[in-house]
Amino acid sequence: MTSPIIYTKIPGTDPGLVAAAAEAGVADLHEALGALSGMTQLMGPRMRPLDMRARIAGPAVTVMTWPSDNLMMHKALDMAEAGQVLVITNGGSARGALWGELAAVAAQRKRIAGVVTDAAVRDTSALLAMGFPVWSTAIHASHGEKRGPGAVNVPIVIDGVVVNPGDIIVADSDGVLAVPRQSLADAVKGAQQRRAKEAGMKERLAAGGSLLELLGLDKVVAATGIAIRETSWEEDQKGGR
Repeated sequence: MTSPIIYTKIPGTDPGLVAAAAEAGVADLHEALGALSGMTQLMGPRMRPLDMRARIAGPAVTVMTWPSDNLMMHKALDMAEAGQVLVITNGGSARGALWGELAAVAAQRKRIAGVVTDAAVRDTSALLAMGFPVWSTAIHASHGEKRGPGAVNVPIVIDGVVVNPGDIIVADSDGVLAVPRQSLADAVKGAQQRRAKEAGMKERLAAGGSLLELLGLDKVVAATGIAIRETSWEEDQKGGR
């Protein structure tokens, strides 16, 4: 991309799968994607929700903008449709808030699912009172210019994760995961299987089972050759004198 550009459309996804992804949550979907994709599609721990109770899933409307400028955010907000998630990056700068109360009022009216931004947000008390879901890497009141340049609905890198327009963003109190559209069905299926397995494990734990044994970690510990002494550290030290 050599100049500012805006694409008005993103690929579609089965709404039922999106709803199932929201129910599955970030942790189980992350595990279900596998060791490689699960890690590369999971945003870092700096990306946190304003409200720990918030939980969303929806197709990504991607926005790239310059630090201290939010013009492309406003254009994307105007274009976005119900159920979609605005995913915005300015390269990670905390200068020039990319989201605030007025933008959230407009987004809530359009029934946009939420916002994820690798930048600062402001008006946080108002956002919490409104109940509009926001994840960000910073909070800062600084003014954002509206000059451009930037881009809408192109592949972006946000908090170290590549997000393509239409990828499914799943966000909750555990963080934010960008699930590639082609992987969504398998990820949801895997997450549902994990939840079913863990439900059975919870029953066995409640009945007095050992988590170490249920996970098979007792064998892993034994295989390491770690010395296990049936005494305290202090008694062991006295015995060596």
